[in-house]
Amino acid sequence: MKPFLLIIFIFIFIFSFSSAEAQDSVHGNTQPGLVENDMGEAIDPNVINETIFDDTLLLEGFTERYLEEAKDTLLARIQDETLEDIKIAAAVRAFRKKYAAEIFSLEKASAENILLRQLSRSDSAFIQVEIMHTLCLMDRYKYFHSYVPPLIQKLDHYNAAINQSAYQAINEIISKGNNRSREARIVFNTLRKILFLTRRRLAKVTHPDGVLSQKIEILKWSVKVLGSQELRRLPKEVLNLL
Repeated sequence: MKPFLLIIFIFIFIFSFSSAEAQDSVHGNTQPGLVENDMGEAIDPNVINETIFDDTLLLEGFTERYLEEAKDTLLARIQDETLEDIKIAAAVRAFRKKYAAEIFSLEKASAENILLRQLSRSDSAFIQVEIMHTLCLMDRYKYFHSYVPPLIQKLDHYNAAINQSAYQAINEIISKGNNRSREARIVFNTLRKILFLTRRRLAKVTHPDGVLSQKIEILKWSVKVLGSQELRRLPKEVLNLL
């Protein structure tokens, strides 16, 4: 009875080994820990995580590709609900870089309506930041007071790519303005409210982190425009950091 069981065990072992080897041959997994890409090539999954899931690289990559497309094509992409959020955001960014400053009158109004419609129905922070950034540059008088405060709030977003996009958006909007006191007041009041809500935590801070440094830098711009008397309206915890 024992020799018979041993023979069965050996047969099962050989069959299992042969099946696994054949499967590896079919899928091209010649080394342990590797997976296949769409071309059937064996690659390290860690490389996939570092490239495919790097939102900043994805956004920049799609933007570079879309910069080659016509205006109507980009607007069609922005309205395409079947596209991934990152691709729609990249289409908005490409449109802003290439066409936003070159359209006027009815064409500009049509583009604004497309952007506003997408903004109203999208819950993607990537899309929201890119659209708010674009609208502020297209007509800062109309959109600055509505969209710069939420852009400032996006600085606290957990996704570093969104944080950087929001920071770059605010800086570009500010740099392309004329240091208007009306705009500086909106920025100052927004940051003042945020900093008052976090003043207890700020009391323990000696070296500002990246996000707090961004806020302080933008705050300094608003104080420079409005005047140093505005410093009295800030919590003392912020004054120590300034």
